[in-house]
Amino acid sequence: MVNIVLHEPEIPMNTGNIARTCAATRSRLHLIKPLGFDISDRAVKRAGLDYWHMVEIFVYENLDDFLDKNGDSNIWLATTKAPRSYCEAEFTDNCYIILGKETAGLPKEFREKYRDRCIRIPMREDARSLNLANSAAILCYEALKQQGFPGLAEAGEMML
Repeated sequence: MVNIVLHEPEIPMNTGNIARTCAATRSRLHLIKPLGFDISDRAVKRAGLDYWHMVEIFVYENLDDFLDKNGDSNIWLATTKAPRSYCEAEFTDNCYIILGKETAGLPKEFREKYRDRCIRIPMREDARSLNLANSAAILCYEALKQQGFPGLAEAGEMML
């Protein structure tokens, strides 16, 4: 099981795309307030998120609330400022991959406290960052690959 954690997400389309990745991979989605959008049933239906019911979603008041309820022993912080690549991380079962808000990333104090748990997706030096939803998908699938893609279909209709 993989847990995708969004710290103060701002753009609803990114969160919607990440929720779709979570639905397809049986991953859990954790949202840390404040949120830049409404996730009420009415808003979700209006947005046409027909897979929302397939995602186990948890909402927290703040980062401390998240850590109080989930601990910090199996977390990975995705940040462009990290000292190492995500390929060096060992994603175990029930890991938490934490991504920051689109405009500011994760808080500096949080990154410094968990410096040894910070990972980055390699990219060219003059690129600011990847889209949040793309980053979440890359990291989610790497974690699932390391775990052997538990509970996911191994082949499509064109089976060998």
